[in-house]
Amino acid sequence: MIGLLASTTVMTAASVLGYNAIAPRSQLFGTTFTDNKRHEKQLARTFDGGPNDRSTPALLGVLDKHGGKATFFMIGRNVAAHPEIVRATARAGHVIGNHTAKHPDLIFCSGNQVRAQLLACREALESAVGEHSTLFRPPYGRRRPQVIKIASELELSTVMWSVMAYDWQPSPAWKIEAKVARQITNGDVILLHDGGHLGLRADRAQTIVATDKIIRQYLEQGFSFVTVPQMME
Repeated sequence: MIGLLASTTVMTAASVLGYNAIAPRSQLFGTTFTDNKRHEKQLARTFDGGPNDRSTPALLGVLDKHGGKATFFMIGRNVAAHPEIVRATARAGHVIGNHTAKHPDLIFCSGNQVRAQLLACREALESAVGEHSTLFRPPYGRRRPQVIKIASELELSTVMWSVMAYDWQPSPAWKIEAKVARQITNGDVILLHDGGHLGLRADRAQTIVATDKIIRQYLEQGFSFVTVPQMME
């Protein structure tokens, strides 16, 4: 009986820790920013995995058409491949953040590896555009206490999300839009993707179409779109 109780306790603890390692809103392993419910009629668009020459320029066009700025969390390896797109994103007034050098699962990285990933991405961004934001988003949203601690030591603020579009999966634009619409309330941070970690030219055509429709829909409802730093303020 004692052995069974001990085993159950260990399994429960492991389940709790596992959940909090991936749950976007969890603060158990350290402070992260997920949303700001004090802001009524305000949303933050965030895009992960770029830059991507197949989709990021087109996405910038959509954002420019509607006005307002977004926040892009870029992979260092992709930044090095397309610095001109990073510069175009910065020139357009969008915020650029750190999404590690190669998009590993940081839960399984040593402290030194985590630090190296963040520093390498920072170096790539500095080489492309110089000064950029101090925002960091862990790949897959997965983190443990040491990840948040190292980010903080590097003066990076960890940013998660409160609305997930699931657009890394092959989905038509209407389905991406519907998934977002089911979740949105005031002050949300929306997670979308303009690129990916598996290759430089991920197909995000449906995300671009969905983004255009999402922006139209919520502008008509009186929402404004801001960057993550603006929402954090």
